[in-house]
This record gives sequence, structure tokens and C-alpha cells, in this order.
Amino acid sequence: MNSSQRAKLRAMANTIDTIFQIGKDKISDNMIEMLSDALEARELIKGTVLKTSGLTAKQAIDELCSRLEAEPIQAIGRKVVIYRESKENKKIFI
Repeated sequence: MNSSQRAKLRAMANTIDTIFQIGKDKISDNMIEMLSDALEARELIKGTVLKTSGLTAKQAIDELCSRLEAEPIQAIGRKVVIYRESKENKKIFI
């Protein structure tokens, strides 16, 4: 993914709601399964890393992307944005 594609996805992420939070339980297998389903349906998701998690946004996005086979789009403050192209419901054309 090139920088202009990533910039377009960052702009799109400004208008979407946060759909998940990483808290003191950190990143569980159940969360990975739920996020994988969300990525298949939406392709672009945004979440928050709570202070109680013990992870930074960068650490969280790195782990999530490696486990979900997704692209990290943005990690600013405590917000993370992740993209993965849908196999069956492609909605975002970049």
C-alpha cells in the first residue's frame, strides 16, 4: 500500500465510529475473531486502546495487524485504524 492510498483511508476513518476497545484483558482470541468478522464486513475499522491495557497504540496496532493479516493505517494517541480488503464484500476501492 502506498502513501496516497493510506492517506485516503485515513480521511475515510475520520467519519467512522470507534467499534472496539482494548482494555486490561489486552488482545484475546475472541477479540481477534470479532475484529476479523468486522474487517470482512467493513474493511476499515477504528478502535481505542485504553490506558488500563498497558499497551501503546503502536504496540496494539502491530499485534492486531500481524494476527489479522491487515494493514496498519493510523495510530495516533490512543486511536488505531486498521484496513483489510474484504474477500467477499469489497466496498472500498483505493
